[in-house]
Amino acid sequence: MSTLLIRNIQNLITLNADRQQLADGAIFVRDNFIEYVGPTADLSPERVAEADRGIDAREMIILPGLVNTHHHLYQTLTRCIAVDSGLFNWLKTLYPIWARMDGEAVYASALTGMAELILSGCTTSSDHLYLFPNGARLDDEIRAALEIGLRFHAARGSMSLGESKGGLPPDSVVESEDAILKDCVRVIETFHDPKPGALIRVVVAPCSPFSVTQDLMREAAALARQYKVQLHTHLAETFDEDDFCQQMFGVLPVEYAEQVNWLGDDVWYAHSVHLRPQDIDLMARTQTGAAHCPTSNMRLASGIAPIRAMIDAGVPVGLGVDGSASNDGSHMLAEARQAMLLQRVLGNPAGLTGLEALELATLGGAKVLGRDDIGSIEPGKCADFIGFNANRLDYAGAQHDLQSALVFCAPQRVDLSVINGRIVVEDGELRTVDVRHVMERHNKISMKLING
Repeated sequence: MSTLLIRNIQNLITLNADRQQLADGAIFVRDNFIEYVGPTADLSPERVAEADRGIDAREMIILPGLVNTHHHLYQTLTRCIAVDSGLFNWLKTLYPIWARMDGEAVYASALTGMAELILSGCTTSSDHLYLFPNGARLDDEIRAALEIGLRFHAARGSMSLGESKGGLPPDSVVESEDAILKDCVRVIETFHDPKPGALIRVVVAPCSPFSVTQDLMREAAALARQYKVQLHTHLAETFDEDDFCQQMFGVLPVEYAEQVNWLGDDVWYAHSVHLRPQDIDLMARTQTGAAHCPTSNMRLASGIAPIRAMIDAGVPVGLGVDGSASNDGSHMLAEARQAMLLQRVLGNPAGLTGLEALELATLGGAKVLGRDDIGSIEPGKCADFIGFNANRLDYAGAQHDLQSALVFCAPQRVDLSVINGRIVVEDGELRTVDVRHVMERHNKISMKLING
């Protein structure tokens, strides 16, 4: 049994039901869960004496760890390619490169992307791995998550509809549907942990309407519900997808999702850019979630998701950095800032407030991922929280409102990260892996892939 005490916190942002902020706050952790949150002055002498490790946070802003609801970690290998393309042409350019990956490439890219995420404030991430060439498996990413110390929802993606059958991906990167479903069962039975505080959960995640069949969508939904795991897919990302769905299925994307049983509080979509009011209403009624990926949507000129309308309607919404080859970065705090600013571009200077941006990145992401044990700093919740030194040049002049500083000022790297009660980042340095070694190995694999 281990204990950790963080005290004298300059500004403790709890994001509890009252959105309480504490000056000179403290957090006491026992094993993997938070036991006490409150003023430092109210700490019992017994807790102070019992702490195995104490951290004085008198110059720090502490807040809940950020939750990333959509990513493609393998794409760290192929940044800055097809930089002026829309989604479909970008994918067609990259599919042949990704087809050269193997398990070592998936593992190395996962470590790299996870390191970047953790240093940006992320403590829980989903990842959508949907192609498995040359023996690559979801296991390669899970191995990386356990090694680096990230709470991880591993989405077993898939593509079964190749070009020869009217889909977008080349036949060389698709799998048979029997093999897909069989491997989904394997990874769920091997890795999925449904208990509170779980470090690893598995998600069933056919890639998109233009890369899998209707049969696979239906069978995946049935399988996931049999095992009580979540479902995830790309949906309503571009106008090209609208056209594809109308030509192939005679309906728009959300109507298609309804036809294949992909609505419910166990489902979330990536992007959801092109939604009609009736789509938003349907998602709200069924509590179907969305991963908002503003930077990727901007980079690929996909559009601006109607996040304000979705939040107001009651749709569960979280944030996603999306693939590192369509964002070219994996910075969760930067994504929260981007989401806030992008909604304001539409004409309302309070279109998304700073607090709402932080809520999307924490509580919103937790709800989308079906978790009530993360997203806020409260007794009984997982010990996942992050800290930023408030006494930095970037926050000069914002000492009166440090909560706003996190999203209005330039995005920073964390100085402290605690995940599952474990100190993963301290003094701004990742403690669980050798970042330089990870990068060197990653860059060698990347250059080999890109150069063919």
